[in-house]
This record gives sequence, structure tokens and C-alpha cells, in this order.
Amino acid sequence: MTLVLLPDTIPLDPRLPEGVRAARYDVHQPIPPELRGAEVLVAWGNPADRLAEAARDLTALRWVQSLAAGPDAVLAAGFDPAVVVTSGRGLHDGPVAEHTLALLLALARRLPEAVRAQQRREWSSEIGGLQPIPGSDGAGFGSLSGARVLIWGFGSIAARLAPALTLLGAEVVGIASTAGRRAGYPVVTLDEALDLLPRTDALIDILPATTATRRVVDDGILRRLPARAVFVNVGRGSTVDEGALLRALQEGRLAAAAVDVTATEPLPPDSPLWDLPNLLITPHAAGGRPVGADTLLADNLAAFQRGEPLRNTVTR
Repeated sequence: MTLVLLPDTIPLDPRLPEGVRAARYDVHQPIPPELRGAEVLVAWGNPADRLAEAARDLTALRWVQSLAAGPDAVLAAGFDPAVVVTSGRGLHDGPVAEHTLALLLALARRLPEAVRAQQRREWSSEIGGLQPIPGSDGAGFGSLSGARVLIWGFGSIAARLAPALTLLGAEVVGIASTAGRRAGYPVVTLDEALDLLPRTDALIDILPATTATRRVVDDGILRRLPARAVFVNVGRGSTVDEGALLRALQEGRLAAAAVDVTATEPLPPDSPLWDLPNLLITPHAAGGRPVGADTLLADNLAAFQRGEPLRNTVTR
């Protein structure tokens, strides 16, 4: 009988194939001795130290199903290389796309400034009233209509986001390791994108945390963007040189930015990022809702029992 461990952080109820039983575990406690013979571990919201304990204690483990789109926490836990790791890729496409759109529109419509004005009980004529027509001389990023948007990391989340941007009038181009067309949109390599950055209104980062993506959004990238441009990061904080972002915003080389992720989470109270009036920060809130987790888990459990390849297998 195959034992699968389900975390207590989400009310999972997957369809279990014959020969599989499930047990729920507390992600904040060590795995009880009676459950350490499990062959399958589902991870969601597990603290790093408990994942490392599970990697050490679950000696019969054959597969870890992470419900996170980026399985970097599971990969860092030290599971045996023979243990298959699968991700929650696809489960967060809708929520993250919605959050990204919300951040982008908030910057376009200057909502952070509006909130501060409201807190001061001030009717701000700079935000309201007559405004420049988007695309006219001297106009900053104020609308998605006619805006040029680059999405760096054009995967399933970007494929969900791009049509919404198109519907609102934006011109969307993706950046990925290989060029071509994905989900009906042009995708270019980084070398090709360097020529597009000076004509870009919004750069969106949906990159995963890997060695290759560490601090790729650096001073060189930010300096290629026009001063009217905005930057949004819903990928991973490690992909951005936060010092370079800080300087670009302070010096007015970038109009505004919004980040849902930071290099250190939670963001320390003494971080200078908190003090930037043109930076909108949300606390890693874009995902957190693995929609369709039961279906993914049921499909993978059935495939696991049949000895077939699993969905979203991570190359290690």
C-alpha cells in the first residue's frame, strides 16, 4: 500500500487510485515515526527546516509533489537525487496573472499616490483632473492602451496574462531562452530584447529562481529602460539586483516599480525599499492559491502507480 502524506496547510481531497492511502501531517512538526514509511510527500507551506528533516527521515520516499510553481524550496531541502520532484506549475497561472495585472494597473493609474493622498485627506489634482494622452510627448506610463510590454519568463503564467494585456490594448513580447512564438505571442532571446528595452513601457519579471537567473535584472538592464517605464516582479526576488533597482527609482531613471517578491522574505523593516514612494510592495501574495491541486495530484498519483511519467517533473 502506497502512503502519500498530505500537508495540513490546504484542504486536499484528491481521488486516490487503488493501492494508495493518504495521511495528513502538520508541516510545522517533524513527520511522526508511524508516517516515515511514506513513498510520496506533498509539500505546501513547509518551513525549510522541516523539509530538510523530511529529506533525512523519509528513507522510503520516492516522489515529492510541490504545489508551488517554483519548487526551489523543495530542491534546497536535500532530498536524495533518486527522489522525483514535481512542481505545481499551472496551478497558480490565474491568481498570479490577476495579481500582475493589478500591480501594473496600479502603477499606471498611480494608485499608491492616491492612497497616500487619501491618508492625508488631500484631493490631489496631480493624480486627477486633466491628464496627458498616453503616447503623447511628455506622457509617462499611464495606460495599457498602446503600451509596449515585455514579459521576461514567458511560461504558462505569461500565456494567461498576455491576452488580458492585449485586450486592454498593450503590445506584448516575451523574453525566453529560445525565440519563436508561444501562445500566439512573439518571444525573443535576451540579446534581441536588449534592443527593445529602450522602447518598452513596462517590463514584467516572471522568472524562476535558478543559477542562471540570479540578479539578471541588473543595472545594465534597468539603464536600458526609458525613464517613463515601470518594472513589475512576480517571479522570484533573487532575479533582481535590489541595489540597482533602488538606485534607478531614487534617481528617476525608472518611473515606478511593483514587487511581490524580494531577495529576503519577509522584507526586513530596515530595508530602504520600504521608503521609496514610487515602489509598490506586496508580501508574496500573487500566488498562494494552488487552483486545481486535487486534479494534478490525482493524475500524478495514478501515473505513479502505473509507473508512467509524472506531470511537471523537475530536472535536477
